[in-house]
Amino acid sequence: MNMKVSITSGKSEGPTRLNAFDNALIDAGIGDVNLIKVSSIIPANAQIVRLPPLETGSTVNCVLSHRISNSRGDLISAAIAVALSDNMGCVAENGGINKDPKIIREDAIFMVEYMMRKRGEKIKNLIVEEINHKVKECGAVVAALVYL
Repeated sequence: MNMKVSITSGKSEGPTRLNAFDNALIDAGIGDVNLIKVSSIIPANAQIVRLPPLETGSTVNCVLSHRISNSRGDLISAAIAVALSDNMGCVAENGGINKDPKIIREDAIFMVEYMMRKRGEKIKNLIVEEINHKVKECGAVVAALVYL
């Protein structure tokens, strides 16, 4: 059986930094689980699928990018770049505050391409998930690859 992974993102506001982050996780569909951050390798033949409903309270491995700001007007961004070859995949996360979202995306792509090149792997599929948010009071963004 092949591993399944899902790529998701979310954004939100909240009364505190913690609440904004929690709300962004909820928006991404991963707010009711316990997330464990892992390094950035995907096994061969992994399938990328739509995020299914996750069991409340379950433990879920993920590669997570996030940014939080409580400065009104800040532009916050999070990105995940996923590169897949015949043998494996790599994931790079990036994010920023008041940085050009195009540069955040390009940097995530550069990092994942480098990771694959360093391993001698030829990229067959490249996927980028990115999200941006203009902070109103206290905002957060998350982008994640979730191992199912």
